[in-house]
Amino acid sequence: RIDEGLRRRAHGKDEMRMLSRQIRGKEGSVKLLPVEGEDLWHTYNLLQVGDHITATTFRKVQRATASGAGESERVKLKLRVKVEQVDFDGVGLTIRIKGTNTTENEHVKLGQYHTIELELNRAFTLEKTEWDAVHLDIVKEACDFANTADMAAVVMQEGLAHVCLVGGSITLVKAKIEKSLPKKRGAAAQGYEKALHAFFAQIYQALVNHVNFEIVKILVIASPGFLKDQFHEWMMKEVENNDPGKFRKNKDRIVIAHSSSGFKGALKEVLAAPKFQAILKDVKAVREVQTLDEFYEMLATEPAKAFYGPGHVMAAHESLAIKKLLITDALFRSSDVASRRKYVELVESVKQNGGEVYIFSTMHVSGEQLQKLSGIAAILRLPLPDLEDEEL
Repeated sequence: RIDEGLRRRAHGKDEMRMLSRQIRGKEGSVKLLPVEGEDLWHTYNLLQVGDHITATTFRKVQRATASGAGESERVKLKLRVKVEQVDFDGVGLTIRIKGTNTTENEHVKLGQYHTIELELNRAFTLEKTEWDAVHLDIVKEACDFANTADMAAVVMQEGLAHVCLVGGSITLVKAKIEKSLPKKRGAAAQGYEKALHAFFAQIYQALVNHVNFEIVKILVIASPGFLKDQFHEWMMKEVENNDPGKFRKNKDRIVIAHSSSGFKGALKEVLAAPKFQAILKDVKAVREVQTLDEFYEMLATEPAKAFYGPGHVMAAHESLAIKKLLITDALFRSSDVASRRKYVELVESVKQNGGEVYIFSTMHVSGEQLQKLSGIAAILRLPLPDLEDEEL
């Protein structure tokens, strides 16, 4: 049997580690260790109000000194907290969980509020009274390195660039570069090229800092017009002269693409390009873009086979007509237990009846777009023209 650690190192990426699993029926707990930013996004999607979380945490306590004065001290504790509020920080890569303490402790009373911060490489135990199918799929996806494939991208326009990492479930903006460039013509023309190269140097430095080719399959450079070509040419010269080997050894993984702008939203166009879909066919973000594009095309050409909104999608499923269900992860984070259960049951039922289910990450551009369409849509096997006229 191949050692799992060797397999992870060969792949170049660690997956979330499951340290223990104790689930009987639908109730129980898992102990997990997040090692990548994407693991924390999966964790955020697992957490619900009413769950219990056990983790190492810190709290400021007052201690009396010999003089009788109070002194503040930061104490390390292990607490079990009943979850009341969950916040995800995608920049700092932390999850803040506010809730009430359920364990006897000399520093935190029973029922007292405390905020636990989950971070990378810090294990925690999550207890639920009901682990449903979507929860279990999230854990399976997070703990299986085969489900993750990554790309890096820089989308740019004159004076603006975003350096992004695209994983299976999350798109992170690692750097935003802004620089004022003088006009190309007139007296300022001479300074333009110098300023442009300084702009390129900032982008290149961000790529050096954030792109790990042991993980990344492909680096995409995208822009309107010829800016991408100018940057690529400049970068290749820089690589030949100054690169210690990181980019020189991986020049064949750097590709150029068109984008309409240098904003993060332009990534959707890049992911939709056929040449990248062939290379990145296993990346969840690409599958999401393809499926959403298919939905929009169906909505335009055969509207009786494409519906969005909970009412219309549920009605279509009553006729067992759903071929592909598109749904955002945000709908499963609902604090309304009945609402969440409704969507979980829909997902399970569509699968049981031969349909495909795509759970879109709202940390990807395509997920953001679907969320604006109510977070749920469906492509049907057969047209339901009567459903078009119903207001649900």
